[in-house]
Parts: sequence; C-alpha cells; structure tokens
Amino acid sequence: MDRGLVAVIGGTGMNQWPGLEIEQRLEIETPYGLPSAALLDGRVYGTRAIFLARHGEGHKIPPHCINYRANLWALREAGVKQVVAIAAVGGIAPWFAPGDIAVPADLIDYTWGRAHTYSDGGAGAELHHVEFTEPYAPGLRRRLIAAADASSTPLAGEGVLAVTQGPRLETVAEIRRLAQDGCDMVGMTGMPEAALARELGLDYACLAVSVNWAAGVQGLGDIHAEIAQSIESGMAKVRAVLQQALP
Repeated sequence: MDRGLVAVIGGTGMNQWPGLEIEQRLEIETPYGLPSAALLDGRVYGTRAIFLARHGEGHKIPPHCINYRANLWALREAGVKQVVAIAAVGGIAPWFAPGDIAVPADLIDYTWGRAHTYSDGGAGAELHHVEFTEPYAPGLRRRLIAAADASSTPLAGEGVLAVTQGPRLETVAEIRRLAQDGCDMVGMTGMPEAALARELGLDYACLAVSVNWAAGVQGLGDIHAEIAQSIESGMAKVRAVLQQALP
C-alpha cells in the first residue's frame, strides 16, 4: 500500500540528512510566512523523501521562534502525507540514557505563547476541534518500531515526552515536577508541531534521541560535553531506523 510521501524534520544533531541526494530545493510561501528553511526534495535509500531543517540552515532559530505553522503547511503543500520528527531530548526516566533512542507514545505540552493552531479566528479560518487522544499516528509509530527491530537497532522504550518552552534548559525542581507528571523525557520542539500535523491530516510520529540526562537525574556534570558525546551515537541509530523504515 502506498503510504505517501514522507518528510523528515531534523532538529539538533540532524540539521542535514547525510545520504539525501537533493533533486530540488522547494521555496514555499505559506499564508503563515516562510518555513524554517527550503524543503530539500530528493532521494535517500532508494526512496523519494523531503527533509526540513527545523531550526533553519545553520541551526539558528530557537525553539520558541520556529514558525511551526509555516513548516507543516509547506510540507503538506509539497505533497507530504507522513512526517517523522527527529527530536534531541533529555532523559528523565532511568531507562532512557544518553545515546539511546525512543518512539514516544504520548506527550504533555508545557509551552506557552506559540502560534499553536490554524484555527486562530482569522478571516476565513475554520474552527476544528481535532481529536488528539493519541498525538502520534499509531501506524507510523508501529512502522518505526518495526524498522528498529529489523535493523537490529535497540529502542530504549516509548514513554511520554514533555515539551518545554526553551531555549534554556530546565531546573532540577522543574524536572522533578515533570517526572511526577509522568514524563519520561523532555524536549522543546514537539509542540505545537504534532498538533498542527493532526490539524492538516498528516500522520506524525517522533524519533527521540536522548542526548543528556535531564537536570538532577544523574548529577550535575558538564551537560554540553555530555550532549556532544552522545548525540552522534544517537543520530547513527536514527539513520539506521530511517534506512529500514522509508523504502
């Protein structure tokens, strides 16, 4: 069955897609402005796919300033049906160590002030109360989990993703609260991205890479050194999963 064109949204640690043979750069103007960067339309692993650098070329756009509405709108305009979002996160649960990857099953949104819906009351805008019980498309999640198994890439688990405002990292007390809320990992870009995809009818799932222990979980070491050390091993696992999932 044709699943439709797949897009990968890359974040910290994956601002470009090694192996993607770019055939065209799509500069798409949307009613919400320009996306973070040109959509890179090409072929990878023998399959057509599109890549979007969430933080822009050069990784300069902070999480709270990303034009999420333009990003998802542009992907839909390019014919995308499924979106795999790559997210670098901090591990809260003891099972999610730096360098591990996971496929989140749920999320809690702690962000504020972001343009989080297309139903904004503007001229001609329709009001949609989208169903969001499962924020990630179950079929696409299963596909990523199966791809990890087929590529012998270990998945640490599933879990709940907390989405915070950023760009600063969290305090020990904030992480303690997130853990009490049931969160297993924390990132800054998962919302409103997931909800906007749902509003546009796009299947959306996340591959989360633990790049550090969240504040207070495993002491107070040099967090930036920890990120630098673990991010490449985690992204290598992401690429292995994508290689199996896309064809």
